[in-house]
Amino acid sequence: MNPITSITSNQMIAREMRDYLMIALGMALYSIGWTVFLLPNDIMTGGVPGIASIVYFATGLKVQYVYFGVNIFLLLLSIKILGWKFSIKTIYGVFMLTSALTVVQELTQGMRLLQNQPFMACVLGASFCGCGLGIAFSANGSAGGTDIVAAIINKYRDITLGRVMMICDTIIITSSYMVLKDWEKVVYGFVTLYVCSFMLDQIVNSARQSVQFFIISKRYEEIGRAINAMHRGVTVIDTVGMYTGQPQKMMFVLAKKRQSTTIFRIINDIDPRAFISQSAVIGVYGEGFDHLKVKKNKQANLPAEKQA
Repeated sequence: MNPITSITSNQMIAREMRDYLMIALGMALYSIGWTVFLLPNDIMTGGVPGIASIVYFATGLKVQYVYFGVNIFLLLLSIKILGWKFSIKTIYGVFMLTSALTVVQELTQGMRLLQNQPFMACVLGASFCGCGLGIAFSANGSAGGTDIVAAIINKYRDITLGRVMMICDTIIITSSYMVLKDWEKVVYGFVTLYVCSFMLDQIVNSARQSVQFFIISKRYEEIGRAINAMHRGVTVIDTVGMYTGQPQKMMFVLAKKRQSTTIFRIINDIDPRAFISQSAVIGVYGEGFDHLKVKKNKQANLPAEKQA
């Protein structure tokens, strides 16, 4: 077996295992926010958990049963329309959240935190839910529900995923008035939706933030090899110092923000006198970073006489 192929395969397996562990952690956090803070205080949330909450408030049926049942239907639809590649981690996420809900409900039976402080319960519950979803999304996972609906609609109609999810969540939270008969609780539901979305964005964006380095050092080869060992590419550029007029080498490096400290330590250990410039970048696309997504122009597929 080729050693390079073996290393690559091992790295892929390790990455997949990490993803599944992070999805499990995210679903555990979501279940704590939902069942410990939101449900006991009659506070709504969006998506399939919102539908399960409405059924729970109306009938007392445990949320995990409704959540699992609705998602099974959506997952079967997803597999048929979107394929297994989209659905496999979503199926795992749904099973993990269902299991976590059962465990957390057993452990917290009879517990009711912040009983007379619905706003604090709303913020804390939404924070747990948002962090949990953010961790799962960062690991390419999902909790199922409205994102499946959004992906299916987006496949056939030119409407963004965010807009579809916002419409679904608005309808679900507003309809909870028919059960709760309290507009204040509905408002708390929208606050929950906002806080949850905010926390989700913070977690996902922080995981994707990238930085770039320009490094000038006489020991550029050693620094470059050490950075390569982190599985980050290094581009060496020939430059000339305007003040000294001497040719020198400058390294250009793109890395995840969380790797910045490690890169600084490498440079400091090898050449403490190196000149370093670090800056944040809006987006990095390509191998090891985000995938470039370009929306196809429908006009380009039309005959010339129809475009005119």
